[in-house]
Amino acid sequence: MSELDEQIRVRREKRDALAAAGVPLYPHRFELDAEPAEVHRKHGGRSAEELEGIALRLAVPGRVTAIREHGKLAFVDLSDGREKLQLFLRKNQLPEPAAAVLAHLDLGDLIGATGTLMRTRHGELSLLADDVVLLAKALRPLPEKWHGLADVEARYRQRYLDLATNPESRRVFEVRARLVAGFRRFLDERGFVEVETPMMHLIPGGATARPFKTHHNALDLDLYLRIAPELFLKRLLVGGLPKVYEINRNFRNEGISTRHNPEFTMLEFYWAYADHRLLMDFVEEMLSALAAEALGADEVRWRGEAIPLARPWPRRSIRELVVEHTALSAGEAEDPAALAGELSRRGAPLPPSRSYGHLLMALFEHAAEEHLTGPVFVTGHPVEVSPLAKQSPEDPRFTERFELYLGGMEIANAFSELNDPDVQAERFRAQVAAREEGDAEAHLFDADYVRALEHGMPPAGGCGIGIDRLTMLFTDRPSIRDVILFPLLRPEPSEESTAPAPPDEP
Repeated sequence: MSELDEQIRVRREKRDALAAAGVPLYPHRFELDAEPAEVHRKHGGRSAEELEGIALRLAVPGRVTAIREHGKLAFVDLSDGREKLQLFLRKNQLPEPAAAVLAHLDLGDLIGATGTLMRTRHGELSLLADDVVLLAKALRPLPEKWHGLADVEARYRQRYLDLATNPESRRVFEVRARLVAGFRRFLDERGFVEVETPMMHLIPGGATARPFKTHHNALDLDLYLRIAPELFLKRLLVGGLPKVYEINRNFRNEGISTRHNPEFTMLEFYWAYADHRLLMDFVEEMLSALAAEALGADEVRWRGEAIPLARPWPRRSIRELVVEHTALSAGEAEDPAALAGELSRRGAPLPPSRSYGHLLMALFEHAAEEHLTGPVFVTGHPVEVSPLAKQSPEDPRFTERFELYLGGMEIANAFSELNDPDVQAERFRAQVAAREEGDAEAHLFDADYVRALEHGMPPAGGCGIGIDRLTMLFTDRPSIRDVILFPLLRPEPSEESTAPAPPDEP
């Protein structure tokens, strides 16, 4: 029997002993006054004399993280994942059920304690507890340490243990929640309407990506999990909703890296009568406000360096950045052969389509992207990689589009939205041709979307912001898996369950 199996066996025996003593093992409810963090927030500044004068009685729940016994006294630390509160117990003054709970207590157990708030002789805020009830017996021990590759993976697989033992992990997801709430508040206050659009599509669209495929049995239809909600949100502009947004889950059947997860969260918003230039100012304002709200700062710390978010943020074209980060001249950056030669010299694969736009974008991604600590708005995207954006009136090879880079990562993507149905149809046809040439991420032809545009869509700007990557930056986490509560992982090798076998069928 392994050490873990032995610990589980002992804990089960303790639970059985408590049950035999009539102690409720999993009560339905606990009437609490405050959790440990709230106790510290409200009363952490009070002196021992103040606490003695008010004789404040509290009922406090938490998870047991330490047990220390000294003769007739016991000290138990209760944690809510943010703060711990010490329980001070006189064993001979506890009622019989509470004494039984204390005698059979293990690290990780959930208990509720009732008593009077005080400070010990050493000044530690404590609860002089005169009653303790069991709320849930932990049959498995909590991990003692989290280090090394195996434990990093364990944190992802068993996020509940990570949250229970690692306050920093909990902070990451609290910051994420504040970001999402902040986005909603910012957009709601400016007249945007939150909507919901389908997650299963007949035709995957709104982005260039490989989709996940599924099947609808009742309708006998092959469907695709959403890669982006864009085309449905723009249908709402056609329908007369001028400002819409969705905080959405997207699914892309692509590689996994520290910056990519097949399932991820985006904010997308669309604004009638706006363009990409107005959206740059809007995104600056929004993200600066979110940093102040979520972090209380006008900068983010990323990999040991401060990234200031003071406005305005610079605007740089893809061609400028390619020239800056390669040996090519401005003239050579206009030549497809020179771009292909530079990619080959760097050992980078050539895109399936050898068009100027695809080559320029590939070289930008290979040579310049990682250097964009930012914040910086990258503009001047080729038409070939921007099938839903309006062309630039100054140079029809390019579109009115920007990507926001922070910490070397693309955080936001926005366009002046294409609303000419004939041009959109021709762009779709070009995407279909690229797909036939081997580009598995190219768009399919969405006839219904073209039909919607034929009814008239106002000029508009649209933007998508990656919430996972933004959370990485705002919390200085190196991997996207650190900011997704339950990232997808390969299944573990099966192991024999320690749970008791079910009774035989009669």
